[in-house]
Amino acid sequence: MSVKIRTELCKRIKGSLGNTQPPEAVNAVLSYLDLRRDNSSGDFIVSLPLRTREYDARSSADNIVSLKPDGVFTEVRPNENRLDNVLFRLNRDRCVREILENDPKTVTIPGIDDVGKKIIVEFSSPNIAKPFHVGHLRSTIIGNYVANINNFMRNDVRRINYLGDWGTQFGFVQLGINLLNVADEKMKQEPIKLLYDAYVHANKLAITDPSIAERAREIFNDLESGNARDIGKWETFRQFTVDELTATYQRLGVKFDEYNWESTYNAKNISQIISLMESQGLLITDSECRKVVSLHEKRQVPIIKSDGSTLYLTRDIAAAVDRFDRYKFDAMYYVVDTAQNEHFATLIKILEKMKFPWADRLTHLKFGRIKGMSTRKGSAVFLKDILDETQAVMRENQIQSPTTKVSLDSSDKSTDILGISAVIINDLKQRRSKDYNFDWNTALDIKGDTGVKMQYVHCRLKSLEENSGAKLPTECDPSLLREQIVEELIVQIGRFDQAVIKSHRELEPCILVNYLFGLSHAVNKGLKEIRVKGEPDDVASQRLLVFYAAKRVLAQGMKLLGLQPLDKM
Repeated sequence: MSVKIRTELCKRIKGSLGNTQPPEAVNAVLSYLDLRRDNSSGDFIVSLPLRTREYDARSSADNIVSLKPDGVFTEVRPNENRLDNVLFRLNRDRCVREILENDPKTVTIPGIDDVGKKIIVEFSSPNIAKPFHVGHLRSTIIGNYVANINNFMRNDVRRINYLGDWGTQFGFVQLGINLLNVADEKMKQEPIKLLYDAYVHANKLAITDPSIAERAREIFNDLESGNARDIGKWETFRQFTVDELTATYQRLGVKFDEYNWESTYNAKNISQIISLMESQGLLITDSECRKVVSLHEKRQVPIIKSDGSTLYLTRDIAAAVDRFDRYKFDAMYYVVDTAQNEHFATLIKILEKMKFPWADRLTHLKFGRIKGMSTRKGSAVFLKDILDETQAVMRENQIQSPTTKVSLDSSDKSTDILGISAVIINDLKQRRSKDYNFDWNTALDIKGDTGVKMQYVHCRLKSLEENSGAKLPTECDPSLLREQIVEELIVQIGRFDQAVIKSHRELEPCILVNYLFGLSHAVNKGLKEIRVKGEPDDVASQRLLVFYAAKRVLAQGMKLLGLQPLDKM
């Protein structure tokens, strides 16, 4: 529904409930306001569930039902089919007018309790000595959505890419670079691949030569202590890596506010954190001469290894403390796959033991894994290979399609955008926590619920706007929009805010994706059943307004999901 209608409804409902319920519970209930069309009467109705997982307010139904009609609704009554539900019958003309004149780019969502918060989203976070594989792809896609939708909800969002460049494995990397005698100029051209090759080379040698592993440990200890002669060269390699990653992120439409390095939190730089843990009596030395924290009688977690070097967990503790000191965040999300669940549970538990009151503001936003995603030849799963593959497939499809509108020359970017849209939507339409199997045909099918289909619908709407011969009206006239399919489409457009609210509350992108699929289906149905071109001017302009409003909502939803809407394909 429109922002004005939702605002006024929320205000009236809150007033009827009084102060009998906690504000956060009332806000939760208001987020479930559901606009729909009553098929029997044709009325525009808003349903309010009074019993949800956050709140049970059935006793408040009488107070709400007693509200007097105003300019927003003409009637309020209990739902005959569900006693824990109240229905508002809306003023149709006002509802139609405000839905179609609403600009989704300026939506503010009233009745939500976490607007204006400081949010940190740590996502993507590849290890620079390993391929940017499909697990990092999911983190990148989901993390970008989380940042986008929080920004849309008027939160202050900071996007962080926490790059893995530390640990004993990087002793192997540095050793491999030395043994392979990799020149700086060559490293600059394809750093991620060469760092990975160096790591693999050193590990292969270590299988038959135990001294290799010892040399790798010594190199890392030197790096961590800051005494290594090659630390400057290591920093140069890292910058080459960021340059290559940035190019890949640009293809995905992803930007970060900052890159953090795991090496920032080495033993030398986090001595204060270790001292604090010691002063709190949390660190003890175990039988292997490691410094550990005891979580309970049967579990001790290493913090410092016997040689004095740090562990990944140690550095995550220091990073969390550093970020809170700098940003005083209200929430920090780690967008990392389900396999790391125990790691983040341990991290939060240790921060609680260190008596940081903000420890409960950390959330591991976990996701399942992609199975079977590789190029059609089954080759390595570097992200660049996957993106290049989708681009190649989409180009073949565009060349063969008689409806292709773009030139397909070297300057055209639609092919790459279509391929990336297919990959993003194929991922985000899945329930976040579930594993799923990747299939090229399913992801790229223009007839199915895919990113390609979503782009196609947006292009059709843009073409209608440019070629129908109609002009957008100066104002909406609801009396000319009486067809059932038009009303169904208007209601679908009006459901955008509730899809955003629910998707944001649950941080489930599939909720928004499925809403946009529903909107796309309604648009296609509308384009089949009613005409714009050739109709009387007043009717044509009002119908064009409906499709124009649908295009704006579709475009805004696509942008929240990380897509760049195309005008032609």
